[in-house]
Amino acid sequence: MAREFIVPSQIISGSGALNMAEESLKSLGKKAMIVTDTVMIDLGNCAKVETALKNQGIDYVIYSEILGEPTDTMIEKGLNLYKKENCDFLVALGGGSPIDSMKAIGSLVVNGGNISDYMGKVIDVAVPPMVAIPTTAGTGSEATQFTIITDTKKNIKMLLKGKVLIPKLAIIDPQFTMTAPPKVTAATGLDALCHAIEAYTSRKAQTLSDTFALSAVERIFKYLPIAFHDGKNEEARVQMSVAALEGGIAFNNASVTIIHGMSRPIGALFHVAHGLSNAMLMKECLKFALEGAYDRFAVLGRKIGVATASDSDKVASEKFLVAVENITKELETPTLEQFGINKEEFFNQIDKMAFDAMDSGSPQNTMREVTEQDVKQIYKNLW
Repeated sequence: MAREFIVPSQIISGSGALNMAEESLKSLGKKAMIVTDTVMIDLGNCAKVETALKNQGIDYVIYSEILGEPTDTMIEKGLNLYKKENCDFLVALGGGSPIDSMKAIGSLVVNGGNISDYMGKVIDVAVPPMVAIPTTAGTGSEATQFTIITDTKKNIKMLLKGKVLIPKLAIIDPQFTMTAPPKVTAATGLDALCHAIEAYTSRKAQTLSDTFALSAVERIFKYLPIAFHDGKNEEARVQMSVAALEGGIAFNNASVTIIHGMSRPIGALFHVAHGLSNAMLMKECLKFALEGAYDRFAVLGRKIGVATASDSDKVASEKFLVAVENITKELETPTLEQFGINKEEFFNQIDKMAFDAMDSGSPQNTMREVTEQDVKQIYKNLW
């Protein structure tokens, strides 16, 4: 069966990528809006992007009000600034939140409206050129057709999609990830691991997505612990930047499964960062998913070297699950309780969370059939 495989039009990666990308930036427009956050300004990362734009005679304005994970109100403010300043292209600098925000702003530039209008629809509108410069090795948003925005009125995280949301240019320069603290390195790295595992074990997996997913899983198990314990290790940072990109390309074409479906409601209701809520769910969700895809999980176990060819698929899968549990522990992933979530409040929201998770469509990509009741039980198992 024929399948489509989509990636950004241009990817420039490795040390010095921003410098190499300057000429490409010049071809995109005359005035950019840089979508970022105040941390990137304080760290001096935004100044590096400003310099790259100045070098090419490109005017710019900075929108730095992405405070935490993006909401519809942040998008509206950004859109207003873009129009007021007569910008003609967008540059996102930061983790998944600024990149997702850029995509949402871009989707409204021509047609207007509210980002919530696209809930449940495929976004297929004219968008200005978009450039993604990730500063964390995790979300893979620089290579995907997805954006996650919180609808503040309905209190849900909207997963919005459309091929037009894939950035025209992705600049993967590891210099920007060197400043990520250990907790951010861990949460974003485990997010990338989720992307790769779910892409490989999704009903929508295909040959090309498998290639990227397997490479990402192997790379993450080898280099994420190093990047976590020694943030100045440039080789580990470079390898994790590549792994995050690979994971993004993989799930962009194969989609995600039960972890992401269940993660978004936790983030929306209890304000847990996306990568961290994924990490909290990995053990229980994958324990459930194994039964429907022993052959796929077995390949993952053998790929990272915790299982051998002599192990049965079931045994190899279980060894892989243990490895996942071990890496989440090594990276000091907190439980819901340790994070500070009240158990009673959490249980009171389980029905809504299970409905929202299933409504997202992601759990249905799991190779084992998932019911709303299954999702409720997994939420309970987190305690």
